[in-house]
Amino acid sequence: MQIQFHGAVRTVTGSQHLLTVNGRKILLDCGLYQGSRKESYARNQDLPYDAAEIDVLVLSHAHIDHSGNIPNLVKSGFTGDIVCTYATRDLCAIMLRDSAKIQQYDIEYLNKKRARQSLPPLEPIYTIADAIESLKNFIGIGYERPYNLMPGVTLTFYDAGHILGSAIIVLDIEDEESKRPIRLVFSGDLGRPDRPILRDPTFIDEADVLLIESTYGNRYHADLDEASQKLEAVINDTFHKGGKVIVPSFAVGRTQELVYRLHKLVESRDIPPNLPIFVDSPLAIDATGIYRLHPEAYDSEIAEFTLEQPNNDPFGFDMMRYTRTTAESKELNFLRDSAVIISASGMAEAGRILHHLKNNIEDPRNTILIVGWQAPDTLGRRIVDRVPKVKIFGEEYHLKADVVTINGFSAHADRKELLEWAGHFHKRPQHTFIVHGEEEASNALANGLQSEQGYTNVIVPELGQRITID
Repeated sequence: MQIQFHGAVRTVTGSQHLLTVNGRKILLDCGLYQGSRKESYARNQDLPYDAAEIDVLVLSHAHIDHSGNIPNLVKSGFTGDIVCTYATRDLCAIMLRDSAKIQQYDIEYLNKKRARQSLPPLEPIYTIADAIESLKNFIGIGYERPYNLMPGVTLTFYDAGHILGSAIIVLDIEDEESKRPIRLVFSGDLGRPDRPILRDPTFIDEADVLLIESTYGNRYHADLDEASQKLEAVINDTFHKGGKVIVPSFAVGRTQELVYRLHKLVESRDIPPNLPIFVDSPLAIDATGIYRLHPEAYDSEIAEFTLEQPNNDPFGFDMMRYTRTTAESKELNFLRDSAVIISASGMAEAGRILHHLKNNIEDPRNTILIVGWQAPDTLGRRIVDRVPKVKIFGEEYHLKADVVTINGFSAHADRKELLEWAGHFHKRPQHTFIVHGEEEASNALANGLQSEQGYTNVIVPELGQRITID
């Protein structure tokens, strides 16, 4: 058996790991690489393998850095099954089309610059039609339901607790070369214990080969209760000033958790019950609808909440408003009273959030609430760094609004939680590969596994590295 690492090694994006087992090829994830525009286009357009030779794709979850290049894979000749959980398939149905739409906008912008330089136009990596076509290949299966992936390989999904439908991938392999069974475990992205809505990540007790994510392999998160208390304080402080709270938020996962937490704060009267709260993102609205369709993925907290509350929709309450149309979104610009506006994108790089920032960033009564990690060179990062002047739509604006960051809402396990999850294997894996983390974070987790959990043979792979498991 061989493993080749084609993405999300020594970085957190573009997850793709190719297994060769008994003469067949299994691809784990097919994510978009997200970086500089030029580098991203080249890496995503040119797949590092022959798509037609891949027999099956196993998908851990719907986030674009794990699923986003699936339409290109199918367009390039892949004809096999894409196996994932039911909720992941439903989320991909909206997220892949949204990804195609964003690419179309990006290419149009890029081609205007290329035309001025007398360069030929570029084509998007894939279109909305390609995204829709790829959905025909998807097959959904439930958690903890063994599935015959191919002769000699059984797949079982376990809940990863990261976003709706996220899965730990377990492959039980009868390896013909070594003449012995091999259990390969791919963590996917691991969530955090004790978060609302979703169940905790499942502990796996046995693995011969482990691929484990390391996004926060060198960092610790704030306490979840502390994050909720800070959210409450920010909203009340801004309300008393007569201002608005503007929240750039990822459409899938983060927005649903924020809405649920706000619902609880309203029900307990810890924030004003007459405070209007808007979710202004068509993708977030669609994703929230899919969350409503999958109560089987809820944890006990939200299940009890839906039974106990008079309004049993965790994502909707009296002052909650979802604004889908452009006209509804523009009306928010004329609000004069306090409100909370949650809008995509999470790093404030595109979408409706830019309009809300433009209209509110220069008012000191307002608060810009940052609830997720902001990548370097993004508008969100410049706001976190409190750069005095920022550009939005090419125009400069003075950053006069208050800026508050809450780090406790991350959907990724931190160093302590990753090490705890890895510590539940009864026997340490013979081979461990650290993926999905910046180099410093991956190396830190590798050291922690060896010094604190007694792991041996821990490798942080290089991009394109091929390793034989014997």
